Amino acid sequence: MPIRLICLDADDTLWHNMRHFEAAEAAFAAILRPFADVAATRATLEACEARNLKLYGYGAKGFTLSMIETAVELGGAALPAAAIGEILAAGRQLLAHPVELLDGIEATLDALAARGRLVLVTKGDLLHQEAKLAASGLGDRFAGVEIVSDKTADTFARLFSRYGVAPDEALMAGDSMRSDVLPALAAGAWAAFVPQPLAWGHEHAAPPGGHPRFRELVGLADLPAWIDLISSGSLS
Repeated sequence: MPIRLICLDADDTLWHNMRHFEAAEAAFAAILRPFADVAATRATLEACEARNLKLYGYGAKGFTLSMIETAVELGGAALPAAAIGEILAAGRQLLAHPVELLDGIEATLDALAARGRLVLVTKGDLLHQEAKLAASGLGDRFAGVEIVSDKTADTFARLFSRYGVAPDEALMAGDSMRSDVLPALAAGAWAAFVPQPLAWGHEHAAPPGGHPRFRELVGLADLPAWIDLISSGSLS
């Protein structure tokens, strides 16, 4: 059965993202150097982020709130008001960074669009994700854009129904094993993992070893060839 719907993640699949979070986190660690070493600051922030996901969701705004909460936790009454201002400035920079496409993305999207409808499926703050998509210049290549609070098997099942395809006619590709691969497979679709070196620890998960509808790719440019194999029936 051919692949009719190709779902793609956005951050660190189409454009750089985590490098900007890494820069913000490094700036944050420097601000808190009088109160904690870098390892302690990063560990406390990571725990705070995980705790706050159900309240703030994913994205730069929730990350900024978690940085402020972490600063208060580590600095206590000794934390100067100026430090909060510096953290807010780091958060604003995270929201305002330029969108930098990964190498070859436009040509890859053109090749994928020749094989099926493209749908962008991304998590995060609605306004920020819309702004990044507009700045990317890629919006016209997608038949649909889905900005969701989280990616689950139910999320994908509803998405496939909305676009009128059976799960085995759909494929999801992205850099998160936890959010892009495992829930898409659970919903009955195909899934491609395109790893990137700065992956957030929260998105790590064990790969689905030996799963017939899963493939780890070196880069997104390898996806059209895998789709051709699937559509030819060679992998069914």
